[in-house]
Amino acid sequence: MGLANRITTFFGTRFDLDAGREFLDKQIHKRLPPHTSWLHVFASLSLLLFISQTVTGILLLMYYRPTPEEAHASIKYITGEAHFGWLFRQIHAWGASLMILFVVLHMMRTFFAGAYKKPRELTWITGTGLFVITIIFGFTGYLLPWNQVAFWATTVGTESANKVPVIGSWLQYFLRGGDAVTGETLSRFFVVHVIILPWILAGLVGVHLFLMRLNNLATLERVGEEKPFPHQCGIPFYPVHVAKEGAVAVLLLAVLVTLSVVAPWGIGEPADPLSTPEHIKPEWYFLPSYQLLKYFEGPYGAVVGILACSVPFILLIVWPFLDRGKERHPKKRPLAVGIGLLGAVAALFLGVLGHISETDQTFFGKRYHIDLLGRPHLIDENRSGEEVPGEHP
Repeated sequence: MGLANRITTFFGTRFDLDAGREFLDKQIHKRLPPHTSWLHVFASLSLLLFISQTVTGILLLMYYRPTPEEAHASIKYITGEAHFGWLFRQIHAWGASLMILFVVLHMMRTFFAGAYKKPRELTWITGTGLFVITIIFGFTGYLLPWNQVAFWATTVGTESANKVPVIGSWLQYFLRGGDAVTGETLSRFFVVHVIILPWILAGLVGVHLFLMRLNNLATLERVGEEKPFPHQCGIPFYPVHVAKEGAVAVLLLAVLVTLSVVAPWGIGEPADPLSTPEHIKPEWYFLPSYQLLKYFEGPYGAVVGILACSVPFILLIVWPFLDRGKERHPKKRPLAVGIGLLGAVAALFLGVLGHISETDQTFFGKRYHIDLLGRPHLIDENRSGEEVPGEHP
């Protein structure tokens, strides 16, 4: 008897292998709704990036040291001396941004397709949880290189926690491990980033996939009127959809490596608590909230700003219970689609303003200074760079 037969016999006498084979066969050859397209690959790309982040993160942990004295030096060693360390670090850094991007795109596709409606409300809620955890991943991982930009961006970010009503002071102290960003903060962010969040995310991914497979992908039919589509009309998960996901997965890996080579993330200068760089800004996925907070002033402005930044996330969680209509097709849901488009445009607009604020930009051949609130002011080139008050493009 061959080794394979012996292994099969061993497990066959202890488990019901036929039931397992039947389950796998059903899942692999499941038919997807006829409207399933290339837009349905964002979920698998997000999962692929999570796996990539886990593998590259483990490799980086072999050399990384989470202390103020050694963190930045260990990043330099990984980048300059460890075999392929520069590549794994760049894939990890770019993978973080791309993972957030693809999670956002996946949620947008789900929202506009009405796939959050009954009976898939819990699938949507777990997906929102995955989005929030992914954002927290980016926030905690940003500090780990312990360079100037990361140190001061984290200082600004944790200062915002102090504006949360009732628990603000406690929350800021809890995040920092003290009154300022120190080695204790680095240690806490490290533990959350490499131990706590991966387990939470992996658990949520498992629940999300289970719910998705349990209810299958949503069709565009009305709630309660979904009919089993004819077998010959559905799209086979294997090999058709798997081939699509495989093709975009290869493309994604190519993009990751290309970005790592042509646009590498710099190491930066070691963190210096006594030297504050100018115009510190967060990563792109925090720019909309960063810019929105600037518009709230006064004694209660910061509190109102924090609440305003929280509204989109609260709406995402409760939206399936607010939109109780039965229609799923985007053309038959003008209000929901309009709100979704408005939210996406507002986030993009605030993000762009946050990126260009406090910089000089050229529009239509003229030079403008963009102030803190994103308002442009014409620069008079003939008066040593002085601004011309009140002139806008």
